[in-house]
Amino acid sequence: MIEGSVDGILSAARARLGDAPRERLGELQEGRRLLGIPRATRIAPRGTAWHLGALLLTDDGVLATGDIVRSRAEVRRGFAAESQRRRAELSAAAARGGVPEGETVHIEWHPIDLASVDAGSTPLAVRGGEALVRWSAAGGYMPLTRYLDERIDLLRHPPERA
Repeated sequence: MIEGSVDGILSAARARLGDAPRERLGELQEGRRLLGIPRATRIAPRGTAWHLGALLLTDDGVLATGDIVRSRAEVRRGFAAESQRRRAELSAAAARGGVPEGETVHIEWHPIDLASVDAGSTPLAVRGGEALVRWSAAGGYMPLTRYLDERIDLLRHPPERA
């Protein structure tokens, strides 16, 4: 019963999204060796989804958002932090995977099984029969319908210069 209500809420959101812009999904693939020479890591395409904050909504499922990377050509440069180096490597991997420069791609996302939604393991939870979403790791829960209303409005009408 509860799974059905969450699924119904998500189906209604899909209908409202219609032709709203989608973002790419990708999967990080470590480079294999070809004739003993290591190949570079790349991000392989895995479809598209509507990015709704902590959730990625696909035509037939819902995913928990992971990392978001903007595709950029690989260039040599110095980095002050290892995290900057890793982000640049991921951006270059997106370009090698065919993501046009400047576009975003979502990686390290996780499918959410609506049949086993519980607090703590996904951004979605059901408490007292109400579907809730946790919009950040440190944030609290809010009603899923209200969250989706806000996110769909932002996606359809982004703030100026966003």
